[in-house]
Amino acid sequence: MNIDEILTATIVLTSVFAYVNHRWIKWPPTIGIMVLALLFSILLAIVGKFDPSLTKKAVSIVASIDFQKALMNFMLSFLLFAGAIQINANKLKKERWPIIILSTVGTIISTFLVGGLSWYLFKFFGINIDFIYCLLFGALISPTDPIAVLSILKAAKIPSSLEIKISGESLFNDGVAVVLFISIAELAKNGTADFHAFGLVKLFMQEAVGGLLFGVILGYTGYLALRSIDNYAVEILITLAIVMGGYSIAGYLHISGPLAMVVAGIITGNKVKDEVMSDVTQDYLSKFWELIDEILNAVLFLLIGMEMLIIKINAIVFLIGMIIILIVLLARWISVIIPVYFLKFWISFEKNVVPILTWGGLRGGLSVALALSLSPAMHKDEFVLVTYIVVVFSILVQGLTIGDFVRRLAKRQELKAN
Repeated sequence: MNIDEILTATIVLTSVFAYVNHRWIKWPPTIGIMVLALLFSILLAIVGKFDPSLTKKAVSIVASIDFQKALMNFMLSFLLFAGAIQINANKLKKERWPIIILSTVGTIISTFLVGGLSWYLFKFFGINIDFIYCLLFGALISPTDPIAVLSILKAAKIPSSLEIKISGESLFNDGVAVVLFISIAELAKNGTADFHAFGLVKLFMQEAVGGLLFGVILGYTGYLALRSIDNYAVEILITLAIVMGGYSIAGYLHISGPLAMVVAGIITGNKVKDEVMSDVTQDYLSKFWELIDEILNAVLFLLIGMEMLIIKINAIVFLIGMIIILIVLLARWISVIIPVYFLKFWISFEKNVVPILTWGGLRGGLSVALALSLSPAMHKDEFVLVTYIVVVFSILVQGLTIGDFVRRLAKRQELKAN
């Protein structure tokens, strides 16, 4: 199919599912759209038993969409910038240490825990996968993606300080996880015989620190350009250039584009908006990026649901995936409780912070995209299926229950206080 036909089919399906969800189901948009896409995929598979040509056509459409490239090379930059532009820098500064530690140390802890336990689990079921590839899986499944749950958390009236912890951590650990994934993939590619710890650390620092610094440069370049004009159309165009041009340049420089987008978005959403933009431009800019965020998230979760049509199902690997759901949750709990335990000696935390951060740490499209980027030699088929199982459980079960979960914790806390 041509790119215009693929894009048309994607937008039409997204809009239909969004309408059905908003009109009747009334779940959070991203969750509702993904559920409808999953049901649609299952329905196509059933119809395919009677009319294989119909399913074959649907599979060819989904297969022609390079999910990994669509997200990593295009959508991720917009989503991270759109999320970061909404972050309050003052609140972020107050919560900087929990966010920094959770998004770095927490992600690394989760990566090694998931990687190690997954290695043992695959071995137990008679599937021999090198530890380095299980570590790659640990890196790709560790970043949290609370996009689908933030609106629920707001409705549950959690403290704003906890909300900023969740959103801030997710924005930064996306970038950290990508850098970690790239570093481990480089090690896997070159082999352990040529392993040098210094080289790995150097690559990690180049990607991470380089991305952060480049994000500052992008943000302040935009600041200098935007303060010299007052035209909302041109100013929005400049922010688009920051995202698209900046992300492309980061790729050429071999530094972290995701981290650069987060930093540039925070600077644009705070210093630029507060100091150089008129009220009219601020209004247009906020609505524009909010709309971009909503549309791309809707498309992203549609694609996640439709990916089921082309994922290879293996009964043993499916069972392993169900068990790994528990491993990922356990690793998330440990990677939260350890930093919180040490930080609480000089930083005060909200009540029930560990269970909320654990259950509210959803996995999303980034994990699926990174799994799809693996080569067949890295056991792509096994890890794509396991990743898909974890992501679907995370979004459906955790995403739909986090609101009630938070409210129950609050009620239990009230009962204890009384």
